[in-house]
Amino acid sequence: MRAVEDAVRRIRLLDDRHGADGLYKVAAQPLRTAYALLDAGTTARRSTEDRLHAGAGELSLSVGWLAHDSGRHEDARSHYAEALATARVAGSSGNAALEAHAFCNTSFLARDTGRHREAVRAAQAGLRAARPLGSARLLSLLSLREACAWAGLGDRSACERALGRAHAFFERGPGDDDPEWMSFFGEPEREAQEAQCWAVLGDRGRAARHAHRAVVLQNPHFARNLALYRAQLARDLAHASRPDEAAAEARRVVDSLDGIASARIRELLAETGRVLAATR
Repeated sequence: MRAVEDAVRRIRLLDDRHGADGLYKVAAQPLRTAYALLDAGTTARRSTEDRLHAGAGELSLSVGWLAHDSGRHEDARSHYAEALATARVAGSSGNAALEAHAFCNTSFLARDTGRHREAVRAAQAGLRAARPLGSARLLSLLSLREACAWAGLGDRSACERALGRAHAFFERGPGDDDPEWMSFFGEPEREAQEAQCWAVLGDRGRAARHAHRAVVLQNPHFARNLALYRAQLARDLAHASRPDEAAAEARRVVDSLDGIASARIRELLAETGRVLAATR
């Protein structure tokens, strides 16, 4: 059981530093081991069995995120669905926490693949699952997921309402009930998520301001996320007709990519390059 929980932590740490591309296939092995233990039907105490279900579900979400971030969207969808199914047979507290996490990731993936109504529904389901858990930061992140999904549907009013809820939850501050997997979620990530909303709604100047705050506030420990925020900023500056600044940010991203592999970052850089080429 402890080995499964430790594997989840190691994967998250490596993803924070290096991105997903090189980790996905390696991470799949402990996931297979965890589900083999479940399938073996051990006679462990119920509390241990519940921990194993919760650990296997979290591991499935971590591996699913690696698939998501490296562009393997169908694999990610399968892992997220597997985690959600595991949540349904976990203990009561593990059920709600794992469901909220699974719906959070599912909403993000649905938005990334253009299924915006599914993204709204998944975020709202995650909010329902999360409310009894006592984590305002989790409710904030799920509200941001909903906001981004509404932006994808072009509904500015619904997006702004969800952003307002996200800010209100965030201002309550961190708490003891915040899930361990949310270590990445602070003010920089909140700013980056809001930047994405405005970018999708076509307000590129506002998007660039939020993306810039995300870059300035980000702890360098989260090397992959810092590179991602810079890539988002470069794209938003390019679309806002600020080509020199966009090119400078893109160069900073490229210079920082040693040891970082992420399909999402490459896609953002490619989009920036296309916009700059058209501008020239």
